[in-house]
Amino acid sequence: MATPVITIFVRHSPDCKYVGDEFTKRCNCRKHFRWTLAGKQHRRKAGTRSWAEAEDLKRKLEDSISGRVPTEPTEDLLLSVAIETFEANKKAQGVKPRVFSMYKRELKRLKDFSESRNLFTARRALTIENLIALRATWDPVYKSSYSRSTVHKHLNHFLKFCYNAAWIERVPKLSPIKIDAPETEPLSDAEYNRLLAAATGKIRTLIQLMRWSGLAIRDASTLKRADLHFAGGVNKVIRDRTKTGTPLYIPIPADVAKEVQAVMNGNPVYVFWDRKTETSSEYRHAGYMGEQIAEAFKAANIHSEGHMISHRLRATFAVDMLSEGVPLEHVSKLLGHKSVTTTERHYAKWVKGRQDRLDSLVTAVWAKKKKRKS
Repeated sequence: MATPVITIFVRHSPDCKYVGDEFTKRCNCRKHFRWTLAGKQHRRKAGTRSWAEAEDLKRKLEDSISGRVPTEPTEDLLLSVAIETFEANKKAQGVKPRVFSMYKRELKRLKDFSESRNLFTARRALTIENLIALRATWDPVYKSSYSRSTVHKHLNHFLKFCYNAAWIERVPKLSPIKIDAPETEPLSDAEYNRLLAAATGKIRTLIQLMRWSGLAIRDASTLKRADLHFAGGVNKVIRDRTKTGTPLYIPIPADVAKEVQAVMNGNPVYVFWDRKTETSSEYRHAGYMGEQIAEAFKAANIHSEGHMISHRLRATFAVDMLSEGVPLEHVSKLLGHKSVTTTERHYAKWVKGRQDRLDSLVTAVWAKKKKRKS
């Protein structure tokens, strides 16, 4: 007997927002089957609300109708085992401890959420329905759209790993998360002076370093003694950027270098970080220092949008360089961006050379029009 083509379709509840689309995989309404055999149309309830489960039941129904002996299904691996295997692979891959801890935290949240819905296996948990429901819980946990986008990217890495291991039949495709990047907002001279007046001790020195080097908070707060090179009349920071691994080579003013030298404590490795235990996290330390900088902003009555308050110091450095005519590609290197496209996206309007060329072109047009009229 020829195997009929079985179609999965959805019968929506009256209040479902996908009413009218009987082939959507996004809702939790009941799934059904229909097929034609010997000129007669047949319909049957799938007995599930999950599209992925309906796909499995469809194959079994096809086997039953055609008289085939159903093939043994592949083992439905526990989600917890899939996560453990993925983490072991990441550890063997040599990912940075900070990134590994992010994977571990995010996948634990996936496991706990799925098990709370009685979904214990990879095939049942890693469906579009469950993942959409999981993502709906992210907003209170991950405050910024950038953080949610990063978590989404890590989740996709795990899904692709499970697909390549044949634990799931397809990679569920979630819609991308749009990053709401705040407008680049450098500090004015008056704001910067107020900020310095409000800050004290190491935080004041850290603010100065970030303003005059463009270092991100994580790179500045975890600066090592070995990263400082004060010799030959040039004071500079040489290190790799934590986020991208891009090499940084940044000259800093003599007075800033002098302040940085003055705050060095008894720690044999770090400049600002008094690391007391081997379990201390660079990520948490940078977060703490960022909070202290945010307090200084608040004390100076400087208000900023978004969560990256300390980033305004980095923006001030970048805009200062561009306004003085330093080429965009050089500023990109100083900031440690992997691509000049990233720099251009945030700082294009501050490029002095481009501004000067536009000024010349526009004023030349005005001059021509004026000459024609006279």
